[in-house]
Amino acid sequence: MRGADTFTESLFTMRKLEDFVPARHPLREIRKTANAALDKLGPTLTAMYAAEIKGGRPSIAPEKLLRAMLLQVLFSVRSERQLMEQVQYNLLFRWFIGLAMDDAVWVPTVFTKNRERLIKHDAVIKFFNEVVAIAQQRDLLSGEHFSVDGTLIQAWAGHKSFAPKDDKADGRDKSEGDDGDDGDGSSRTSSGDFKGQRRSNDTHESKTDGDARLYRKGNTASELRYMGHTLSDNRHGLITNAVVTQADGYAEREAAKAMINDARQALGDDEREITLGADKGYDAKEFIDACQAMKVTPHVAQNKSGRQSAVPDEIAQTEGYAISQRKRKLIEQGFGWAKTVGSMRQVMVRGLARVDQMFVLTMAAYNLVRLRTLTAPA
Repeated sequence: MRGADTFTESLFTMRKLEDFVPARHPLREIRKTANAALDKLGPTLTAMYAAEIKGGRPSIAPEKLLRAMLLQVLFSVRSERQLMEQVQYNLLFRWFIGLAMDDAVWVPTVFTKNRERLIKHDAVIKFFNEVVAIAQQRDLLSGEHFSVDGTLIQAWAGHKSFAPKDDKADGRDKSEGDDGDDGDGSSRTSSGDFKGQRRSNDTHESKTDGDARLYRKGNTASELRYMGHTLSDNRHGLITNAVVTQADGYAEREAAKAMINDARQALGDDEREITLGADKGYDAKEFIDACQAMKVTPHVAQNKSGRQSAVPDEIAQTEGYAISQRKRKLIEQGFGWAKTVGSMRQVMVRGLARVDQMFVLTMAAYNLVRLRTLTAPA
């Protein structure tokens, strides 16, 4: 007997949001770990808002805001507006954030403005550190053997926005018709016709994103970019530090020195050996000397292409060096996940602080996924 194509709703339901989420859904363990990290951020999150005695309307709970931002990364949601649309009808999203079935969804602009508070108080960085601390408590980090690498992040700005800093930045007067006017009243910069012009970060800047830098690496084309850097632990490839800088030829090594120095201080024992694996781009004498000064053994890939490597052969011939060179490839998994799932290939925010926030949050989400995988029952 054919069933009738009817739609009948009950006036009341006795089920909770929890009942709609499968018992073995991966978000259950991720939410549990994220909440454990958020519990440690109580004082920081409280300091973000004015005291209750001053009055005012209650804002979005920062814990819910951070969980919503995690969802945006985990499910590759392009924008806050699209995220709020999906939260409206997605019960799984509502459960993860902590919204009841009949709770109102936030206006996208309010959601965006509240995120600025997180930048001001470094809330995302502290959340990332708490996730790393949880991994340490579960004995998933070695704390001694690390790998470092950097990746290019395309800025949310195009070549047309890369204009001279002032009227005579490239040594030519606009009145001559070379730069600003082609003689027919049209601007070469505004039309995007920059062929034949000499453009560099010294004389030009993006009018859309002033922190982005024109940069190329290897056989890639020059684009407006940032550079993301991570420090991973060799035991399971978990990310222990992440930061975004402006893109230039020295950023990778400078960021690596800062991150491995933080790892040395976190270890709390100046006598214990720390190793740092890296690719050939880090094979520079000043970087190797800096590592050895911090009592860090540089397991950097030797670059002998027409030059002498700065990495001593005594180090390169050890068994630990060979292990580090194998393990350092784990760091690429984090970059791959961030650029495909986390949408970090080209960021949809502008400004160094916002890009850094998104990058650190994405790496925190990656760690949460890896923690769930590493601790899942067989």
